[in-house]
Amino acid sequence: MSRVRVSDIRSELRPAARLLKLTYKASGESSFAKFDRQCIKKYGGKWRSLNTIAEEKAIVRNDGSILRILVARSEDREVNNATGLLWLHDGGFAYGVPEQESILVDMICGDGSCIAVLPDYTKSTEAPYPSALEDCYRILLWMKDNAEELGINRDQLFVGGCGAGGGLAAALCLRARDVRDVRIAFQMPVAPMLDDRMESESARDNNAPVWDSRKNRAAWEIYLRDMQEEIPVYAAPGREKDLRGMPPACAIVGDLDPVKDETVLYFTRLKKVGVPVSLRVYHGCFHGFETTAVGSNVAMNAQRYLVDSFRYAQKHYYAVNEKTAEESVQKEETAQAQEPVPEEVTAQVQEPMPEEETAQAQDPMPEEVTAQVQEPVPEEETDQAQEPDPEELLSEKEEPEPEEEKSGEALS
Repeated sequence: MSRVRVSDIRSELRPAARLLKLTYKASGESSFAKFDRQCIKKYGGKWRSLNTIAEEKAIVRNDGSILRILVARSEDREVNNATGLLWLHDGGFAYGVPEQESILVDMICGDGSCIAVLPDYTKSTEAPYPSALEDCYRILLWMKDNAEELGINRDQLFVGGCGAGGGLAAALCLRARDVRDVRIAFQMPVAPMLDDRMESESARDNNAPVWDSRKNRAAWEIYLRDMQEEIPVYAAPGREKDLRGMPPACAIVGDLDPVKDETVLYFTRLKKVGVPVSLRVYHGCFHGFETTAVGSNVAMNAQRYLVDSFRYAQKHYYAVNEKTAEESVQKEETAQAQEPVPEEVTAQVQEPMPEEETAQAQDPMPEEVTAQVQEPVPEEETDQAQEPDPEELLSEKEEPEPEEEKSGEALS
């Protein structure tokens, strides 16, 4: 893509963009490791939330080492039979802690309808692929096997995350589809890192704030280091050619994000094989804008869109996970306490929307959806949440700025 200029960024995001350009400078293994230490110092053990609490637990790996996780739930509501969400943090696979994800998790879990599990998975600076994926998959199975104790519905396991976390979420869906030892009902890979090849236009020569081509390339090199054979699709889900049988999906991405094109392509391919999807592309927005520029109108709109889409998924998407033999002999009243799930509803089958919900859904995109085609949305709609429509691949784009405003200085 052409170099990002200040005038390419939404005006309300420009102050944050300048600050973030100075803050997020890490772009190599040593600087990623240093930034990780800073993240641990700033966020580690500190759950900044208005409506949820996070309980720390320790899961023992096969080698005896400890995997730290957080279990986030509503602070003042008794939760039972809730949606189980495995949420994976951003950081290019190389840095970050689960505590930094409190903003979106708080919005999703604050009403008591969802319990989120956030693993402090192995960073690539400590061990490359598949360590992070193995950690996350272990916790997904742990959620299924401990559903009653956690207070979650085993048949409604969701996965999601931002950036590298979104890429891991997509990889988990692929692996679960292929291995068939757990069924995922819904995925939310927000601006995900999907393709290590970086061949798309948005991934080349991108100098946007927060995450750019240089950081993206370095992150992939560290995550996939020492791999002599062909890169597996579980490492880079964008390489997978057959996306049939994947769970319904929702995401957002900024059009200045280096992962924009691969996200749009991934969702377009999901839609072509019949997977219900909903994607919104935000004009003039960089990676992570929804949590790094939280006071802006566009960030609040994106947050509402994600939460509304999540609520829709809670009402419509289930995937049956069989109980273990031991659990099958539990008392009958325990089984009856579970909310019934229609037998015909699976991760691949969408319950049709009532007519009135369809009327509230957004106008459909043109039949042929590509990375270059985006549906314009009036500016005033940025202040209101939109009813998500999983039948359509949606995008959001404000009307282009006057041509003379495009001559601003380039971001260095």
